[in-house]
Amino acid sequence: MKALSIAATGMLSQQLNVEVISNNLANMNTTAYKRQRAEFQDLLYQNIERVGATSSDANTIVPSGIQVGVGVKTGAVYRITEQGNLVSTGNTFDLAVNGRGYFRVLMPDGTEGYTRAGSFQLSPQGQLVNTDGYTIQPGITIPPEALDVAINEQGEVQVKLDGQIQPAVVGRLELSIFANEAGLEAIGNNMYLETPASGIATTATPDTPGYGTIVQGFLETSNVNSVSEITSLITAQRAYEMNSRVISTADEMMSATSNLR
Repeated sequence: MKALSIAATGMLSQQLNVEVISNNLANMNTTAYKRQRAEFQDLLYQNIERVGATSSDANTIVPSGIQVGVGVKTGAVYRITEQGNLVSTGNTFDLAVNGRGYFRVLMPDGTEGYTRAGSFQLSPQGQLVNTDGYTIQPGITIPPEALDVAINEQGEVQVKLDGQIQPAVVGRLELSIFANEAGLEAIGNNMYLETPASGIATTATPDTPGYGTIVQGFLETSNVNSVSEITSLITAQRAYEMNSRVISTADEMMSATSNLR
């Protein structure tokens, strides 16, 4: 009774589907979170009668054959990288990327991570860091005597110093883009790592053709659509229930067979 194992693969797939959806809903308020979607593929087929085989000595061809599927598997869980909404926070060091691009972050092991969550702060040394204290690259230090800090769309960090009319430029932010953003490896804490699937990071200043701009005092919200996710959750639940019903039906059929006299 192959229906038992086939339905079991369906239940496992829908279980994973619900897990992906639940993670999306859990991160509805996570800064710059990108929702995920599970993609499924059918498993190999059993060829009871192969399509295209000859059915007689007169070279007549079997038009469709007999192929029986054996279930479903997860093909991928991919990330949808569309832009989230920008919300005003009024915080000087809250930065949002409007368009393509990721901020570069120096990780504790010396490698570089990437993030779109621009809720930055200052370290005790005045360096621009993320919420975990990791330095934003290239390193930018804000003088302690700065009266005001302004960051324009091109990423220039300008500070107003006492006694000076013109603001001083203390650094410039950079953005990195990838050929395949969905290929980045998520490691939590709103951080991503470069992988062979993502391609090598290409870095340039904001507002360069193909790159986004910096918006000071704003943060990017999650791109999760709650209505869409709830609809997908209900669909996954119904699919799970139908697969479980197949198992019950197959069990009843086997029970009827075993009760034959």
